[in-house]
Amino acid sequence: MYIIKVKGKAKIPDYIQLRDEHFVLIAYFRADRPLKNIERYGLAGKEEALAEVIQNLEFGKLQKLEI
Repeated sequence: MYIIKVKGKAKIPDYIQLRDEHFVLIAYFRADRPLKNIERYGLAGKEEALAEVIQNLEFGKLQKLEI
């Protein structure tokens, strides 16, 4: 799974995209709000680790999600 942080403009907030191994979009959510139904993506119990990754992620840089 891959993660990328997208910079918002003006009234549009920053967003996070989760993509699978084929780079297909599987989740899209605001960076400042927790992801709902996180267990769908195999990330149940890893909320704190995911929040830390999001906090330290650079805008526009696709990164392999390893938590």
